[in-house]
Amino acid sequence: MSKDRYKKFDKRIGCLQFGFSTFIVILLVYLFLIQVLDIRQYRDRAKKQRSSKLFVLRGEILDRNGYKLASDNTSFNLYAHPMYYDHTAQELAQILSPLVNIPVSSLTKTLSRNDSVILIKKTLDRKTAEAIKAKRLRELSLEVKNKRVYPQGTLASHVLGYYNADADVAGGIEYVAKDYLEYFDKNITYEKTPRGDIIYNFNTNPEDIAAPIKGKTLTLTIDSAVQHICEKYLNKTVQRTKALRGAVIVLDPKTGEILALAAYPYYNPNNYQKSSMVEMKNWAITDVYPPGSTFKVITVACAMINGKVNKNTRILDTGKMKIGWWEIENYDYYKNKNPGLIDLVYLFEHSSNVASAKVAQMMSSQEFYDTLKTFNFGSTTGIDLPGESSGILPAPKSWDVATHGAMGYGYGTSVTAIQMASAVAAIANNGVWITPHVIKYPQDELEDKIIQRRVMSEQSAKDLTDILVQSIENGKNIAKMDEYYVAAKTGTSKRPLDNGAGYSNKLYTSMVGYLPASDPKILVYVVVDSPGGEAIWGSTVAAPIFKDITTELVKIMNLNPDKKKTVNKSQI
Repeated sequence: MSKDRYKKFDKRIGCLQFGFSTFIVILLVYLFLIQVLDIRQYRDRAKKQRSSKLFVLRGEILDRNGYKLASDNTSFNLYAHPMYYDHTAQELAQILSPLVNIPVSSLTKTLSRNDSVILIKKTLDRKTAEAIKAKRLRELSLEVKNKRVYPQGTLASHVLGYYNADADVAGGIEYVAKDYLEYFDKNITYEKTPRGDIIYNFNTNPEDIAAPIKGKTLTLTIDSAVQHICEKYLNKTVQRTKALRGAVIVLDPKTGEILALAAYPYYNPNNYQKSSMVEMKNWAITDVYPPGSTFKVITVACAMINGKVNKNTRILDTGKMKIGWWEIENYDYYKNKNPGLIDLVYLFEHSSNVASAKVAQMMSSQEFYDTLKTFNFGSTTGIDLPGESSGILPAPKSWDVATHGAMGYGYGTSVTAIQMASAVAAIANNGVWITPHVIKYPQDELEDKIIQRRVMSEQSAKDLTDILVQSIENGKNIAKMDEYYVAAKTGTSKRPLDNGAGYSNKLYTSMVGYLPASDPKILVYVVVDSPGGEAIWGSTVAAPIFKDITTELVKIMNLNPDKKKTVNKSQI
């Protein structure tokens, strides 16, 4: 009986030994596979844990002449790690105090905190960071940071936008061109020790590690000198009239390149956190308003396109008329109650509401609407800045007779400043509409980025330009220049109430024009929202800004005069 028990016991022991031996063999094979053959790719995982991508600086933003508008400034944050302390807090404070310019007593108190990580100081410069690193103190670590710097301050702030590297948030062109500004050709990685030192091996290129990597440099169409002039005169008028806000756009009508875009109130992108959303909003492309009499240029252009009027057309101006439930009268009705049969030059010179409404009525609602759409009203222009509004252009089926007539002189629709500027620029460009843009695209990208389409015939555009020039030359418009023909129109419109139900007692004043009219090089659009004072009109508020800006621009841009000087015989 006892022998049977021993046999069973020996058999069980043998099974256990076999099982244990098998386990040992499997374990050894597994260890061989993972340690020698690395089937789980632990080497690659460890390497990845030690690897870091090189710190990348954003590319610079330049104006069209190479002046720096935005760049990165590298700084360092210094941290202490109490768990790795080799020195007492006071000893460490004595070492660091002369480097970080913090008193020993204050630094000792900071380093004595019961935290796992202690921030000692932010935004150290590279020289200081290198001096600290040379101490080889394992209880310290340096975090590289980049801060976006805008050396021109508020200049072109609404075009540039802002960038916060910590939160990775941006606005303006900084947002639109993020991928471009942060793009670099090669993916440089390197290995680091737990203390943060670089591990150099045969694959490590010291030049790549030593030199900071920068993204691509972006060149804008903005001209800093033109931008400064626009901001200066806009600010001067807004302050004088205590206006709510204002905007100025200067563009090249032949290319669509924006030379300046000023939107008041300005803000400093270096300290954008201190600015309100109202200040930071680029309202020249986001907000809509009734354009007023500047829209008469578009009304006449639409009628020309549809063959309803030409340069010789004459219209009966009764000074006052009623369309449906809406009564229309000219602004100077009480001075000139019945102008009679007028031409298009008179229409613009005296800004006739009655004649403009009648021109609009010559087209059907659908014809007028369809032609306005070709000028991009009711649609975004496609400008390369974020937040653009499409404006408001109601469908023609919703127009009643009053809306149809009022549309002719700038009511019934709402536009953005960039829509008005680009629409009138099409007339200046011999009838070709071009996408407005602030990025200076290389030639091979222009076709993909910029749309060009003919909206009216070259002859009609030239005829309309001549009519606008004559209206300025005939009158006493402040925009008239001694050496240049100017094609321009002023505008004044009531400001809608914030709830959209009716109008306030405030006004929008504006002016749009281009010169030299015989070969336009610049188009300038000015709009001022809610100026105060007496006699508030486009001609008294926006026109002086237009004149001041164009007077300076023709000089700095060295534009050739297209008007022959008249000789005063009494001086001979």
